[in-house]
Amino acid sequence: MDHRTLGRTGVQISPLCLGTMMFGAWGNPDHDESVRIIHAALDAGINVVDTADMYSDGESEQIVGKALAGGKRDRIVLATKFHNPMGEDVNARGNSRRWIIRALEDSLRRLQTDHIDLYQVHRPDPTTDIDETLAALTDLVHQGKICYFGSSTFPAHQVVEAQWVAERRGRERFATEQPPYSVLARGIEADVLPVAQQHGMGVLTWSPLAGGWLSGRYRTGGGDPGSSRAGWMPARFDITNPGNAAKLAATEALARLAEEAGMSLVHLALAFTMAHPAVTAPIIGPRTIAQLESQLGALDVVLSDELLDRIDAIVPPGQTVSTDDGGYLPPALTDLSIRRRPRR
Repeated sequence: MDHRTLGRTGVQISPLCLGTMMFGAWGNPDHDESVRIIHAALDAGINVVDTADMYSDGESEQIVGKALAGGKRDRIVLATKFHNPMGEDVNARGNSRRWIIRALEDSLRRLQTDHIDLYQVHRPDPTTDIDETLAALTDLVHQGKICYFGSSTFPAHQVVEAQWVAERRGRERFATEQPPYSVLARGIEADVLPVAQQHGMGVLTWSPLAGGWLSGRYRTGGGDPGSSRAGWMPARFDITNPGNAAKLAATEALARLAEEAGMSLVHLALAFTMAHPAVTAPIIGPRTIAQLESQLGALDVVLSDELLDRIDAIVPPGQTVSTDDGGYLPPALTDLSIRRRPRR
């Protein structure tokens, strides 16, 4: 398997990253089966595993810890994330120094390891000075508890701000960014990906199958595909939503294109994300062995320029079909008080 350098770290990783969000209560509650899936991915040559403390309330990290025990940990680039609430405590969340220190110790315990290779800020925190976050993470690097740290789903301007603050204050910097990216969600091509390239950041992209839309199960007139995601997030697949209707139309066109090219839609979707020069590796998130096997074949797929041009004709570069797939929405868009002057 060919490997790619993760930004400027010198670390070599596989062109696919194994994501573990679907291991545990959110997806596959069978720990033994989840461990087998992880082992199968490692046997296939994947050497980077991504998780997060919030996935199934820490259960995913516990499963990863079990899977990497017995000597497998040393050959794996292990990544996890912090930020989201972990319990009712109002301070058990966010990007403060206080929470980062505690969250890391909790993740180390669940993962059964003494260090994290890549520790990522899961989302921006508008209540915390970015220098507070960078200073805490820098200290953890100097203590040897993490090797590198990165951001996830940061808008381009906040990626730039973090790089500027790191240089100005003498902090370690974000080595990576983890944004959403798929054929149906190409917005980051306009800003985040060029910014990441400019600053030499590695890029691990999440949701390359657009939350299941590009799995091949969603076709016009295909009926209910019985997706587990559709079961617990029905609004994401409600076809009466104009955004979902647009995604279905684009998915149908992409599926026909894949069939003409003699490949599965899954392979087309994953190969598309791997083709962008700014992307180090997309993160796949299988729930079953069959899903893993259906995705691994994308490693052997190279899309021609003609095929990439035809994809551009279906979803233009820099465009996201539905705003629901854009990832992080800043408070400037979600908090009414920020964009409406108070009435006199």
